[in-house]
Amino acid sequence: MKAPMRLFTGLDLPAEVVRNLEQLLRQLRPAARIGWSPPANLHITTKFIGEWPEQRLGELQQALTSLPARPLIPVHVRKVGFFPNPHSPRNFWCGIDAPGLPELAADTGRATAALGIPVEKRDFSPHLTLARIKERLDLQPLREAIAAQPSLEFGEFTAGSFFLYRSQLHPTGSVYTKLAEFPFSK
Repeated sequence: MKAPMRLFTGLDLPAEVVRNLEQLLRQLRPAARIGWSPPANLHITTKFIGEWPEQRLGELQQALTSLPARPLIPVHVRKVGFFPNPHSPRNFWCGIDAPGLPELAADTGRATAALGIPVEKRDFSPHLTLARIKERLDLQPLREAIAAQPSLEFGEFTAGSFFLYRSQLHPTGSVYTKLAEFPFSK
């Protein structure tokens, strides 16, 4: 029997936004020894599915295809911050302002719940994980490097679909593969 796949749904970022974030990360990386995300891995997660049996992949894709049609979603990538708070951070993130995205996440949650995938208890908070912070460090140099940025606007785009991704853990980090695309208009 095959091992289950680790899956999630999300939005892809256009190359221009990734380039802008790459530039930011190049400038911030020297300021903190934390687990920086590779820019190629940046995406906006709409639903973490977790372990899913490969033999049920078609069933999951059918559920995601059944989401209601929706208009294009304007996405604005800007600002940075820390989860859960600046004093005891676990994640360093970039903000996402995207009217319509919470509804997409809710619809995805309902469609996957019908297959037995747990519904997310926390409110949907769209973001890009720029780095994970595993230990307590002095992040003042990072805060100063952020304050020195001329702009915290990283671009905008219009999303017309979302993707089902597979996440595979490797010694060098996670590798994300797009398995399927789901357009908003039917």
